[in-house]
Amino acid sequence: MEIMDEFELKKYIPNKSNIKNMTSFFYAFSDDTRLKIIILLMLKELCVGEIADILNINQTTVSHQLKLLKSLNIVECERNGKNVVYYIKNDNIEHVLNASVECI
Repeated sequence: MEIMDEFELKKYIPNKSNIKNMTSFFYAFSDDTRLKIIILLMLKELCVGEIADILNINQTTVSHQLKLLKSLNIVECERNGKNVVYYIKNDNIEHVLNASVECI
């Protein structure tokens, strides 16, 4: 193992902006409902009503969580007729979740 001094170690700490973005990113996974929604959307594009039915929760809760996930750039949506369909915006999300499962 290489011995690093304090100065060398500090080079590896992300800047304040990147740290803030990282904590926001991981915040998305810190809620049971959001995590379930993310997992569902990794499997299939779904609308609010479908997610609510699958998770047996109200649509308002789902909409609130999707709005947050969208603001964190985890999900995106597009209109499909009368429905708004949500999907995972970044394929790396699946890698992050798989790595987390391996850690536990």
